[in-house]
Amino acid sequence: MQLQQLRYFTAVAETRHFTRAAEREHVAQPSLSQQIRSLERELGAELFHRARGHIALTDAGQALLPLARRILADAESARRAVQETVQLRRGRVRLGAPPSLCTSLVPDVLRSYRARYPGVELLVREDGSRDLVRTLAAGELDLALIITPQAGAAPGLAVTELLYEDLVLVSATPSRRRRARIEDLRGRPLVMFREGYDLREATLTACRAAGFEPEFAVEGGEMDAVLGFVRAGLGPAVLPGMVAARSGLAVTPFAAPGIGRVIALARGAELPLGRAAAALHRVLLEHLAEAGRAGALPPGTRLLTDRTQTES
Repeated sequence: MQLQQLRYFTAVAETRHFTRAAEREHVAQPSLSQQIRSLERELGAELFHRARGHIALTDAGQALLPLARRILADAESARRAVQETVQLRRGRVRLGAPPSLCTSLVPDVLRSYRARYPGVELLVREDGSRDLVRTLAAGELDLALIITPQAGAAPGLAVTELLYEDLVLVSATPSRRRRARIEDLRGRPLVMFREGYDLREATLTACRAAGFEPEFAVEGGEMDAVLGFVRAGLGPAVLPGMVAARSGLAVTPFAAPGIGRVIALARGAELPLGRAAAALHRVLLEHLAEAGRAGALPPGTRLLTDRTQTES
């Protein structure tokens, strides 16, 4: 049973005339009649009473007509859904990002994407880079912004480094120093993120490289909690420059060599991106490239070579 046969059958049923049905379907009348006969043979029943000048549905034809209309409607709905997805009037994209990027870079990128493709559903997963890498490798995300090298290299993923971001010291009151040193954190209780945060690992690594183990005034918080604890005067914290610039807290950059992190875009290497995800990939790279040309990159960040130019 073919969709074309059902269209021809429905046309004859509605016009009660083979010639007019053929004209409506833009097909030769003998071809239409042949397709109807083929359909009747397949179903094992006549669908029409054929009398000179009069065409009527048989009981079998009456039973088939509403089903044929429903099948044709469903087929048309499927065709439109696919076309709308291809043209990005519909679709879905799943993006992962660490909490620090969800409060800084991601909103600006998603605003640009939404303006271009308002019909595409956006799903965002907020998690640490290690968890995002595992989720991406499992096929549960299309794209993920991750921090390297702490996230590690995962087999089957393609990773493009995008930005280098400075980490800064934030506190409730301004520092007397224009620039902080890692050694300044020795013996100074810090507000610290929970385990699994890339920022926690970066801070611990920098302090240990300077020869000391940091002390914690309070630990275990997510981004909003850490900002709140710092505002309450519990202690300073090490934050990304993008987040610190919007926090309203006193910001002190670190003296050279400082502390920083690399922000990268990861995706599965084996399967091609769907159209909606590929469009988000493109919008992200274009957003960064345009910001770089305009000198409007987020505070404390710089593009890594010309990757955003060559891949956009």
